[in-house]
Amino acid sequence: MPQPRGELICSLTSLHSPKYYLFILIIIGNDVFFMAELPGFYYDPEKNRYFPIKGPIPGSSRSSSKLTTQKSPQTTLLTQERKSSCRKLRNSMSKLLQARELDGHVIASKSHSCKCNFTEEFRKIQASQPVVWKYRGTDGINFSALEQMHIDVQTEGGQYKTDVLLTGGMNGSLSFSEIGRIGQRFDGALEWTPHCVKNYVKRKADEQNEVPGPVYSPNSLLMSSSISCIRKCSSQAANDSPIVGHALFTTLGSETSGGSVYTISINEPLDLGPGILNTWSSIEEVASFKCTLWTAEHDYNRHRAVIGTNRGAASVDLETGTTSWFLRCKSDVFAQQIVNSGNVILCGLRNGAIVTVDFREKRERLSSRLIKHRIPYSSSNKKSGSSNKEWFELTGDIYPSHTIRMPRSISCLLSLQFDDQYFLASSMDGSMKLYDRRLLQRGAVQSYEGHVNSHTRIQLGVDPAERFVMSGGEDCSLRVWSIKSGELLFEDKFSDSVLSTVCFQTRKSSSHYAFGFKEENENQNKHQSSLGAWLGSRDGLFYMHWP
Repeated sequence: MPQPRGELICSLTSLHSPKYYLFILIIIGNDVFFMAELPGFYYDPEKNRYFPIKGPIPGSSRSSSKLTTQKSPQTTLLTQERKSSCRKLRNSMSKLLQARELDGHVIASKSHSCKCNFTEEFRKIQASQPVVWKYRGTDGINFSALEQMHIDVQTEGGQYKTDVLLTGGMNGSLSFSEIGRIGQRFDGALEWTPHCVKNYVKRKADEQNEVPGPVYSPNSLLMSSSISCIRKCSSQAANDSPIVGHALFTTLGSETSGGSVYTISINEPLDLGPGILNTWSSIEEVASFKCTLWTAEHDYNRHRAVIGTNRGAASVDLETGTTSWFLRCKSDVFAQQIVNSGNVILCGLRNGAIVTVDFREKRERLSSRLIKHRIPYSSSNKKSGSSNKEWFELTGDIYPSHTIRMPRSISCLLSLQFDDQYFLASSMDGSMKLYDRRLLQRGAVQSYEGHVNSHTRIQLGVDPAERFVMSGGEDCSLRVWSIKSGELLFEDKFSDSVLSTVCFQTRKSSSHYAFGFKEENENQNKHQSSLGAWLGSRDGLFYMHWP
């Protein structure tokens, strides 16, 4: 009998030039096998194909991903070193410019012992030198959610476009606040004026800085309970640009009633006048629940809301209000993030688990029960007094191999848009990490040291270019890190309470929009076109911008 002949065949096939995919096949007799492990590639079992891991993985070249979160006796010294490094970064602008003159665009970095990109290093220095403004009149509002939108506004003087902040408070207050001042002044509107509380730009007087405009809040609506989440409902236009036609918000729920899902239509011009019915006539309650609503996301592919509750996660059709539960568990869903493909969603639980769930509605399963899974606890996640319980139970169409655990409850999840395989996660033990969904079992690809949290749901903020991530802490400080390197760029305290919510300015303003003013005010308030972020806390509303 002739023995089967083994052959190793390597083929380099061009599918989408200039990208190349590497396939290694082993042929034994008439059988063909794929090799499961290839350095630099990952295997997709559904497509039965290897794909290259897009790189470089942010921060993969640094050893910070191997750092543990265990506290050492040198914690105080490390904190001092972080603050010292932030100060050195702010003072290195002239040296960086000098290095560029000598070395060109690629310069030598003493801190990293390698060659660095001048533009990246320059932007890091800018991120370490913000100017912070606090708005008078916002003390005690206790902001719980923020979202900036660009809308049409109707007044007696005509129609115009402007930027507004849709803000929610812990007391249930909901308000459209106009940024800047264009058009007719509303009688009785609350005016929040900015004053500079921190200026980290060296050798630049406060009067030389660009001054953000005042914020006008004509009226507010009081809901039944705290506003837990606000999201813009975007759809894709023919040119792939987002179109915002609705705003989605949820109420948390109280001891006497559960939370609800609401929408506000902004397709038509809004009347922000003093009459309550003028502003809120387009508000609609889509669905109400007998449970706590912690968070929500908008699935623009199917125009539905995806909510996280104390009983699991569900999708809500925004047209009909029909609710479909796709995850049931006894641990609260504190955080969610839809992967851009629209097929799966990441759910962060109170017990520290992050599970990947397929939340598409499958016709053959509409009448059947959800699949039951048992997920093992890690030793650090076992609760005291429950040593015999080594697993937790949940039902849904989840991917057990894509389940990871952080030391404490999940505070926030945030997917990166440039490649939705990457997502940021923060835990209520102060851990902040960057993960790659293709390499979850290998752990985080980057860690961000210095975050302070023990029990608070704190929102992460990422700038539109996805270079930096920021977060408030329970020590009332704000910190900014480089997403790619994990380097702490900024750390300081300018609020007396936790900065728990953040909203980046999503586009540059123009002289007629967000930070535009009447001609007579142009000398007092300069046109603002730099990167900025809104920050909300119990202490009030802040605006931070970079030159």
